Amino acid sequence: MERIKNLLDGNAENYILPFFWQHGEDEPTLREYMGAIQASGIGAVCLESRPHKDFCGPKWWQDLDVILDEARTRDMKVWILDDSHFPTGFANGALKDADPELHKQFLFMQYTDFNGHLPNLSLNVRALIKDAPPTRMAPPRGTPRVFDDDKVLCVIASRLTKGNNVDDTLLDITDKINGDWLYWDDPPKGMWRIYVVFTTRNNGGHADYINMIDHDSCHMMIEHVYEKHYEHYAADFGKTIVGFFSDEPSLGNVAGMFDYSESIGRKRMPLPWNKDMAGLLETSLGTEWMRNLPALWYNAGGETLCAHTRYAYMDAMTRLVEKNFSGQLGKWCEDHGVMYIGHIIEDNNLHARLSASLGHFYRSMDGQHMSGIDIIGNQVLPEGEDHFRFRPFDDGLDGEFYHFALSKLGSSHAHIDPKKKGRAMCEVFGDYGWSCGTRLMKYLTDHMLVRGINYVVPHAFSPKDFPDTDCPPHFYAHGENPLYRHFGKLMRYMNRLCHIFNDGLHVCDVAVLYHGEAEWAGDYMLSQKPARVLAENQIDYDILPSDVFAHPGYFNAKLDGELYVNGENYGALVIPYSQFITKAVAEFIKSNSARFPIVFIDSSPDGICDMTDGQEQTALLEHVKDCPTVLLKDLPDFLEKHNCRSIRVSPEFKYIRFQRYRHTDSEYYMFSNEALIDVFDGYVDLPVAGDAVIYDAMENVLRPVRSQPLGEGTRVYLKLAPYESVVLCIGKTQDVEKPEEPVAERLSDGNTLELTGSWDVSVVSSKEYPDFKAFKTCTQLTDIGLELPEFSGFIRYETRFTTDSAGDAYLEFDDAYEGVEVWLNDHYVNMKICPPYRFDLSGLLKSGENVLRVEVANTLDRKVRTILGHGLGHSLRRRSAIIEPSGLIGGARLKYYRRLK
Repeated sequence: MERIKNLLDGNAENYILPFFWQHGEDEPTLREYMGAIQASGIGAVCLESRPHKDFCGPKWWQDLDVILDEARTRDMKVWILDDSHFPTGFANGALKDADPELHKQFLFMQYTDFNGHLPNLSLNVRALIKDAPPTRMAPPRGTPRVFDDDKVLCVIASRLTKGNNVDDTLLDITDKINGDWLYWDDPPKGMWRIYVVFTTRNNGGHADYINMIDHDSCHMMIEHVYEKHYEHYAADFGKTIVGFFSDEPSLGNVAGMFDYSESIGRKRMPLPWNKDMAGLLETSLGTEWMRNLPALWYNAGGETLCAHTRYAYMDAMTRLVEKNFSGQLGKWCEDHGVMYIGHIIEDNNLHARLSASLGHFYRSMDGQHMSGIDIIGNQVLPEGEDHFRFRPFDDGLDGEFYHFALSKLGSSHAHIDPKKKGRAMCEVFGDYGWSCGTRLMKYLTDHMLVRGINYVVPHAFSPKDFPDTDCPPHFYAHGENPLYRHFGKLMRYMNRLCHIFNDGLHVCDVAVLYHGEAEWAGDYMLSQKPARVLAENQIDYDILPSDVFAHPGYFNAKLDGELYVNGENYGALVIPYSQFITKAVAEFIKSNSARFPIVFIDSSPDGICDMTDGQEQTALLEHVKDCPTVLLKDLPDFLEKHNCRSIRVSPEFKYIRFQRYRHTDSEYYMFSNEALIDVFDGYVDLPVAGDAVIYDAMENVLRPVRSQPLGEGTRVYLKLAPYESVVLCIGKTQDVEKPEEPVAERLSDGNTLELTGSWDVSVVSSKEYPDFKAFKTCTQLTDIGLELPEFSGFIRYETRFTTDSAGDAYLEFDDAYEGVEVWLNDHYVNMKICPPYRFDLSGLLKSGENVLRVEVANTLDRKVRTILGHGLGHSLRRRSAIIEPSGLIGGARLKYYRRLK
């Protein structure tokens, strides 16, 4: 319980580093904002350079001088977002006049079809590749450079069968090129497709960005950003300046940013290339590797050859990203006493694809010192797991991915990679729109933390003149945000929970194999499919890449009854349907399936994507096919039979999420109810015995819990309303002060007093608080927004009520939008930032007349709509055009209770 004792004594560390946007504001504004951020309970900032017009120029250093001075004075830490433009990789414009070798290079293909009845064929291959379809995006400040080093690698011919299909024939006719022309004398009869495969710098997207797979090109980031900051602030490195943040670096092989379908072998597109790729492919595929290249785009050469070729390409390419981009930047940061963090674009499974991502979730961030994800723009919404939400700039949002895979990818990477030391970061809240207040923020916070996130980057504090239309909400907004203080309460809650879930060990039930490599090679099942079934049955999981089995030494992986990876232990390995698996996974299965539960979902694999020896592959597959297979719906029963479930809830409740975490002296269980309406009222059976107590992180107090021994474990009674979460502590509690005995509501008549009198209502804007102006008197608590449709601020409700009891009672409101504070008889009671709106009046309620004052803060949504108009242009990713209510909604009552003896 040492972690809890630290929190109760007010000694939490800081785990929050919000984006602090820089536009070139004056010194007083920058200093005001550093104070506002610290007053929110936050001890660090991450400087968002994107809107600044002079990144790494005189004004940037002038502004950074001010911010660092404030940070030193306030004992705050500073992180720096590492580029002048989104996404990371622009290298502050360094590519504009750079050597051509430093620019992106791509592998691309053109084809033409012909009938082999001709006595000979003449084809101008140079003209064909120049006629390649444009997929290039010009730099924002001009036209792209033209390069003269396009080169034909090979020309391959396949027989056309029917429609757009080809057979397994792959004839290498590269030797028939003479100059710019290919001459093929007496081609075989029938329909043929000729593929011309070439390298180019004149195609592909994002021409002014670095080549993410090339060492020298990636070094441009270090030379033009990282070293520039070190030159100015070397004395602050490792002290006030603690690290750099890469924001959504991308391969950029196509012009569009948000096409999520850029999966290898499923779309015709330029593919990232550099001088190292040819040798890597020859090592994997043999000396005739070029003959296989059409299989990167089309089903040429058969399924097995396609699997081998696509896997070999993606494996080599993502290894270069791992080494030359994140590995190189991470090593530089280590050498200079700071950390390297950030995240890629993961959206809708893009994390295993090309285009706006980096091809492999885990490899792309291998060099970073935290794992990283983001939850922005309505990706996660309460009970939104079954819904596909439209966004104007992309293909929409797949709720199942965001609810069951995204955060778990981040926390899993933190758990298994020794470099991460358990640290999992999430950028959150950004671009949810001005209607995103603390009600939704609390839900998103619990969503992240219960899935293992333990560092948070709230998005954002913007000092630009209000209202800044760029990706709201903005938490302070020059004092305009009525929920600013409520946001501060949420931040303190967040820091306390992150403190508990750091520097210990996550305790898991099973491992799910990451689907990335399977997707490269053939048909596959998304990792979130089994993940959802596990989550809704309270079976905890990490998602492991095949690299764990290929490089067990790096991951500290071994099998000893259970699968151990970097201290984590898993009772089973679940493999989503994969047409092809890697040799490392197959060999692990062969060696361990007789003594460790390994199960395939739906079907066993057909092949091994990185083996070309057919006889050896067949022998290995025989062992693989001995593993059991189950239907997705039957997975929980299979794991139950193999004792892979650590907790049980009764009654069944699919919206309960949990995390189990261990420190040396105690175990901590976070439970969260993610339902919107349903209350969980039941029992949780835990596998450990000991004293049990609840830690209320919002109020920073301990609360009692009803528990009883259950065999070698403990049964605990929990009641969780929507938006509620608790941390259950089991272990040595003698070093903390015991809480009071549990409370129970009286069930007899008269235990509830409905507040049916009149309410005096007054209002004030945030900037004018507390100078309230009378608005009306009412007897019903209804949506004030219907009468004040343009109002954002505070709504005060005052009433008097009489009671003949001075005992203990709760004040309860049906609903509110959305931050609520209560005073009783001029004594401050508490603040609630989300449902349930329930206030303990113990010691303040008196017999006779009582005076009640309630203040409700709403979001800035209504005010911003009034200023900017009611269109959606000021927040493209708004949840909807619907405006939420304002103020108290429904009934209000006192609910008396007695303390149990």
